[in-house]
Amino acid sequence: MSRLVRNILGTVGVLAFCELVGRSGLVDPNQLPPPSVIGARLVEMFNDYEFSVDVVETVSSWAVSIVIATLIAVPLGMLFGSVPVIGSATSAIVEFLRPIPSVALIPLALIALGDSEDAKIALAVFGAVWPILFNTVHAIGDIDPVQINTAKAFNLTRRQMLTQVKLPAITPFVLTGVRISAGIALILVVSTEVLAGSAGGLGSFITETGTGGAQMDLAIAGTFVAGVIGFVINMIFEWVQRRWVNWSDGDRAR
Repeated sequence: MSRLVRNILGTVGVLAFCELVGRSGLVDPNQLPPPSVIGARLVEMFNDYEFSVDVVETVSSWAVSIVIATLIAVPLGMLFGSVPVIGSATSAIVEFLRPIPSVALIPLALIALGDSEDAKIALAVFGAVWPILFNTVHAIGDIDPVQINTAKAFNLTRRQMLTQVKLPAITPFVLTGVRISAGIALILVVSTEVLAGSAGGLGSFITETGTGGAQMDLAIAGTFVAGVIGFVINMIFEWVQRRWVNWSDGDRAR
């Protein structure tokens, strides 16, 4: 039995179990609607222009965040990894900032930046930077010295060394970091929208429909959409890694 068939059977089994529980009267169907009800709401929601705008707003905030985080983390990671003195000098502040839970900063960001798109993006960037940064630093340190020495023997310039040796060598590690950061960024964007309430996006939709428990079918459907977006994002990055990146060395470091 293939992996795809097992996944389909497992998903159908879980949905069937939830349907039975929802229809059995063991739980309040208003608080935990069965999957068939949620599925019907999903169809209605995607015909709703305002909901589509919320989805686009969340995805666009996520995309901007992950691009900014990558543009920040990759150059810094290459600098820290290539110049040990700079890496050592900044290690204390990096180790201080890295363990801070990004979700705990949401109230502070909302006070400083307001319940706007800036707050969502700032928090998502902060949380997404670290996996990319540390994967890049590790990748630079893991480059085979023979490659560097060979490039020097051929009198490659610094620019050629960067584009022809270092960047190809660190790409698998960077993509792994980006894939991990993509999930983190989406969580932070939606979480900020949930707590801000009026920030727009999927999180705001979930908050508005779930308040008071009056429309739990819509709130659960919105949460399901957020999960599907995260799943699709992860699948896209995995496909990119398999399609365009040689993982013979990168997989062992994951």
